[in-house]
Amino acid sequence: MNQAKQKQKKQIILWGKRAAALLTLIVWVTVLYTIFQSGGSFKDQAPQCIISTMLIFGVLTTIYKGLEYWERV
Repeated sequence: MNQAKQKQKKQIILWGKRAAALLTLIVWVTVLYTIFQSGGSFKDQAPQCIISTMLIFGVLTTIYKGLEYWERV
């Protein structure tokens, strides 16, 4: 692979990581806002917040690791 294609690949991966992080934060804030607006006690909302946070950032981690793998290949 020539130098120009390698540089372009790294740029695409870098912007992919940034886009994934930004999209994840937007989704996370939206989900938390929805949970807080649904009402109920903290005891009811806490598990939903914890589980949704773990799932959302788990997906981000998977995407990030996939992009890192693609970068090494």
